[in-house]
Amino acid sequence: METNRSEQIEALQTLMEYNERIKKNIPILVKELSGQRLDDTDKFMDSIIKAINWEIQVMNLTMDVLNEGKERIAKEAVNEKIVSLSDAIATKEDEKIAESFQQIVPVLETIGAAAKEVVA
Repeated sequence: METNRSEQIEALQTLMEYNERIKKNIPILVKELSGQRLDDTDKFMDSIIKAINWEIQVMNLTMDVLNEGKERIAKEAVNEKIVSLSDAIATKEDEKIAESFQQIVPVLETIGAAAKEVVA
């Protein structure tokens, strides 16, 4: 059991690094989706989506540690924003996608803060 916990803590440490990068890249992507699209905007968006998906997977695998002692992350609220982002991406409308990415930032901040609190 302790080995599993130490692996979860290690995963959360990696998540914290990814989390900071994602949060820095989302405003750049939103700017591109809001009328300043570049040739590689779609590739950039795909890489951010993959990073968010990875972060959500880590969150799901470490929920027992993240919410140990108290609820730091409300999984339902996270899922709601992820579904909203997925729906926006499906529309292929840059404006809706940009708005959904903006709405996912507080979720990422919550995940990052929870990870920092648990790892500290």
